[in-house]
Amino acid sequence: MEGEARKPGERRLQILQTLAAMLQEPQPEKITTAALAARIGVSEAALYRHFASKAQMYEGLIEFIEQTLFGLFARITAETSEPAAQVEAILAMLLNFAAKNPGMTRVLIGEALVHENARLQKRINQLHDRIEAQLRQCLRLAGEPTAEVSAPLANLLVCMVVGRWHQFAKSGFTRAPGGDIEWLLARLLAAQSA
Repeated sequence: MEGEARKPGERRLQILQTLAAMLQEPQPEKITTAALAARIGVSEAALYRHFASKAQMYEGLIEFIEQTLFGLFARITAETSEPAAQVEAILAMLLNFAAKNPGMTRVLIGEALVHENARLQKRINQLHDRIEAQLRQCLRLAGEPTAEVSAPLANLLVCMVVGRWHQFAKSGFTRAPGGDIEWLLARLLAAQSA
């Protein structure tokens, strides 16, 4: 009910959770504010009391993704001393995040942002760049001090992750993104050191 007393931020969180749930449907329709409001059981005006636009709702999802991923990066690098193990843990975490959050995967690959404000896709591109920079740093610490090696390898690893995210989303979330990551990573890192 719209008239129920709620804690500050509770409705906002409910809107973001419902948006994420709508994005994880295997074949989602274009999400409109009317459909989102109907799913929650409020008016569209109630949505706009919490978010100025649908783009702002997507920004809320992107903020959640950024906070979660970079919080996990910090934990991995603090708890794992071996840089090569950090790379493996980061890649596994990125793929597991997608598996556990299918709706967020559509945001990470930009699919959910296609008909939205262009700044949202730019922000996702920046997120991918930050992930690549984190991997590049771990690779340098793992013994690849030159940008000629660490930069292309970090880029290849990000491309592999993004490709897995795409396969997962395009399969209607049936093709697990993580699968054979240990085997694949071992081959990629072995080829790099050869």
